[in-house]
Amino acid sequence: MEFPYQVLTILVEIFLSLLAFGLVAIVVMYIIDVRQTEHAVRRNYPVIGRFRYLFEHLGEFFRQYFFAMDREELPFNRAERSWVYQAAKGEDTTVAFGSTRDLKPPGTLLFVNCAYPTLERDAVESGPITFGPYCRQPYETASFFNVSGMSYGAISSPAIRALSRGAKKAGCWMNTGEGALSPYHLEGGADIVFQIGTAKYGVRDQAGNLSDDRLREVAAHEQVRMIEIKLSQGAKPGKGGILPGGKVTEEIAKIRFIAVGQDSISPNRHPDVNNAGELLDFVHRVREVTGKPTGFKCVIGAYGWLDDLCQEILKRGIESAPDFITIDSAEGGTGAAPMSLIDYMGLPVRESLPLVADTLTRYNLKSRIRLITSGKLITPGQVAWALCVGADAVVSARGFMFSLGCIQAMQCNRNTCPTGIATHDPDLQRGLVVADKAERVYRYAKMVQKEVGIIAHSCGVTEPRRLQRMHCRVVQSNGLSMPLDELFPPLPAVSTQRDTALAGS
Repeated sequence: MEFPYQVLTILVEIFLSLLAFGLVAIVVMYIIDVRQTEHAVRRNYPVIGRFRYLFEHLGEFFRQYFFAMDREELPFNRAERSWVYQAAKGEDTTVAFGSTRDLKPPGTLLFVNCAYPTLERDAVESGPITFGPYCRQPYETASFFNVSGMSYGAISSPAIRALSRGAKKAGCWMNTGEGALSPYHLEGGADIVFQIGTAKYGVRDQAGNLSDDRLREVAAHEQVRMIEIKLSQGAKPGKGGILPGGKVTEEIAKIRFIAVGQDSISPNRHPDVNNAGELLDFVHRVREVTGKPTGFKCVIGAYGWLDDLCQEILKRGIESAPDFITIDSAEGGTGAAPMSLIDYMGLPVRESLPLVADTLTRYNLKSRIRLITSGKLITPGQVAWALCVGADAVVSARGFMFSLGCIQAMQCNRNTCPTGIATHDPDLQRGLVVADKAERVYRYAKMVQKEVGIIAHSCGVTEPRRLQRMHCRVVQSNGLSMPLDELFPPLPAVSTQRDTALAGS
């Protein structure tokens, strides 16, 4: 009986000590809250007011897991994320009973199945297309779904390594993002699109200007197949890239040619590109130095400059055209951006992609300039829509982040990503096992390609790139749908000087 009594005594002492400590802590918090002037709630309701901020923080996670419906969340809802997770894990992506997708809201996409769909025996793989027919090293690829720009620095080295390996196995390319070419991009052997941002990371001299010598060093890698000049980004058009100093390690600084531990803010545009002529000069310079297909990435807002660009191309000759244009959507993602830009700036891809495709068609440049598009296109239906409208390829960043295990924690700008994707904390990176995630990247890419093919075959064409606007309809405000070829009718061709000369002869 003596031993239990001693244990009980110890437990009581511990409890009283904890109680005393708790009371002291409450008194300290009370004094702090009453004296502080920053938070009115805490000043008026000492200690108790602190729970408001705790619940506000926890509410974000409770909404995601307990209260939000499958198709309610933004930027991506649970249904979209779940499909990517299942595809990446190789699980069954079929559903039962009926769709939970509401088909009535304006803007809803509907594909038109034909009476005699393509038989599996008649289906073919997507044929190859060529980028840069006039440059020294054209790039030929059959892939229509690829990895969009994600910089090493914005995401971790394990994430880059997994993307590289998975992209290689899936036969698609990966874009470096503006953060330069790292060894991790090259590790997996995938085809690479090297992006030149406004800060010209990796190919800059000490003054931040483009260095031809460093550009040649990048292009010397056989895996680097194309060069993309970034004019603007969907989530922050008119604003340069933002890499917090906490993410600028010695290795990243060495790769980008910047200072260690300091915030790295890119200019909001290329200082040496002020008009259509200078843009074509820049494209020409990069293409001549590298010998590889060169294009640019932009967000469409104002669009009169596209006519100026096309007219300048026709004036100089079709060889002067960029080899591709990547259209990013106002719905694009980023690691860090001002809310005023991420919420309000730029046109969504549903409006901008057909606009650019039609502009190129009017000037008879559509077959010369390949169109790539991005911006929340992570599921087969969204990718198929882009091909219908006129895209030659689709690229996705956040879709592939989900395939790596991203849970949309919205921590990308804090170096605290719980899945190890957007952090340089070794303890958090440990959770991202490269070999496993590379397989998920591969399976996700292949499943998108497969199911876009299923949509194409149901529409009666033999492969995805043969989808046209007549194969897709969009629900209007009256509840009825309209085909894309009527919603975006062809515009009259622009008469060029060459056409006028031929007519006169």
